[in-house]
Amino acid sequence: MPGTPFAIAHQATAVGPAPHQLGTRQSREEVEHRTLAPGATRALGAGNRARQEEPDPFRTCFERDLDRVHHSRPFRRLAGKCQVFIAPDDDHLRTRLTHAVEVAQVAVGIARPAGLNVALTAAAATAHDCGHGPAGHASEDAFSPFLDGGYHHAVYGADVVLAPLNLCAETLDAVRNHSWNRPAPLTPEGEVVAWADRIAYVCHDFEDAVRAGIVRADELPEAVAGVVGQRRSAQIDAMITAVLDTVATTGRVGMRAAEAEALAAFRAFNFERIYLRPASVLQAERVVELLRSLTHWYADHPSAVNEGGAGGGSAVLEADPVVAAVHHVSGMTDRYALRMAVDLLGWDPDKLPRGV
Repeated sequence: MPGTPFAIAHQATAVGPAPHQLGTRQSREEVEHRTLAPGATRALGAGNRARQEEPDPFRTCFERDLDRVHHSRPFRRLAGKCQVFIAPDDDHLRTRLTHAVEVAQVAVGIARPAGLNVALTAAAATAHDCGHGPAGHASEDAFSPFLDGGYHHAVYGADVVLAPLNLCAETLDAVRNHSWNRPAPLTPEGEVVAWADRIAYVCHDFEDAVRAGIVRADELPEAVAGVVGQRRSAQIDAMITAVLDTVATTGRVGMRAAEAEALAAFRAFNFERIYLRPASVLQAERVVELLRSLTHWYADHPSAVNEGGAGGGSAVLEADPVVAAVHHVSGMTDRYALRMAVDLLGWDPDKLPRGV
């Protein structure tokens, strides 16, 4: 329209001015304070960050965190990091990125009806695996000897990989402590992420293993299928409902005993038949050898670690070449790490760990 002081992409229905309760960060913070559960985490100003910032005029501090994670290189690289199967030929198997998306969906599905902070939950769930190295959990065994205190993907993600984003302390705490072998998160939103992670991965890893021909759908134990069903969507719905019922009846984030026992049996089945089957154990050993060899190579060639590398950004500029090498190699996608093993170490391409 000539003369109008704005541009539009398409003719559309008029929206009108934003309601007062949604228009500004302060007004939405006020809504949170009135409507969230008593123990929920409230957003306030710019948030509790390691480096002080000015508040955003429209986004709460946790909404800002979620946006930063979505636009970050570590999150994008999850698309090239495996969930279970290394660089498979089947494009429909999960990656770390699609796993993170599913965890966020489950976590928000719990947080919203429970009256918890949805933005904080989504930010932490989306970021929770940004500390994973290539080729899954085997990378933790590979990198641990190089670092004081070892390498734990949750801790490394919060304290190293995500540090440049200057996320809120509550978001980082939920990432750091989402694993069940870590201390309890400080917020109920963080506890939701811990449950959502386990719910998502036991269900979708089984579904992927069925697709890959490792197990059959009818092999799921009755202790699982009889409680939460056989289809992934039914299983997730049953477990979310079991968490919400526990929140409603006890005021704490947990899961009803029957579904919690089914979840534990589901996880045990996956470990026996998928994660720790002989082919997986053999492949993990090759992954550890490959990643340790790459780390040694980069530690001996510190000039190859730079801002443009796979490790990503200024955080790799460490005085200690071994620490810098770990940061660099841990940031690699599966395929990039495999390619570097061939190009730098002379590995036989036909003997690389990959697939199922």
